[in-house]
Amino acid sequence: MTLLYLWSKLIKKLRGSSIIDSKIHRTSKVESGSQIVSAVFDRHSFCGYDCKIINCEIGSFCSIADHVIIGGGMHPMEWVSMSPVFYEGRDSVKTKFSEHKRDYVKRTIIGHDVWIGERVIIKQGVNIGTGAVIGMGSIVTRDIEPYNIVAGSPAKVIRKRFDDKVIQKLLKIKWWEFSDKKLHDFARYFTNPIEFINMIEN
Repeated sequence: MTLLYLWSKLIKKLRGSSIIDSKIHRTSKVESGSQIVSAVFDRHSFCGYDCKIINCEIGSFCSIADHVIIGGGMHPMEWVSMSPVFYEGRDSVKTKFSEHKRDYVKRTIIGHDVWIGERVIIKQGVNIGTGAVIGMGSIVTRDIEPYNIVAGSPAKVIRKRFDDKVIQKLLKIKWWEFSDKKLHDFARYFTNPIEFINMIEN
């Protein structure tokens, strides 16, 4: 590694992250440059650099790449105008002609062991099932079933990670709720889902 690389890495880290009204598990990590508002991170999850996550619940063992946006506000398209000068709250523009109430911000739910690729955008109120994969650059506007792989704009299902029988057994086992000690004991089988399931069932 060159000195310049190490210096730029240090500068990137020193920016810090903005975390407000959120609960981040002690085993989870939020990288610098990220803005986290009214969110929950469960065990062993992380989000990369420069993410924006608002009003969201994130399960255990989730991997969120850089520049991901989850949740956030929506403009009232059914009104005469969508401009913030007509609804309550602080905004980029200072003028207020009225302060009508908007619909509440819907909570976004991310299951366990979800992998979200770089520069993904997820609309508020969407539910991402456990074990799902979202390809980089995707825009997610609808719920995603557990263990589905999706990509595109809007995101569409490419395939499932496993067959339905394996998916149902993994959802029943709920390995993400295992203690750290139990995970250490069974970690050797994680490269082979069938063997892992058999070891748990036996």
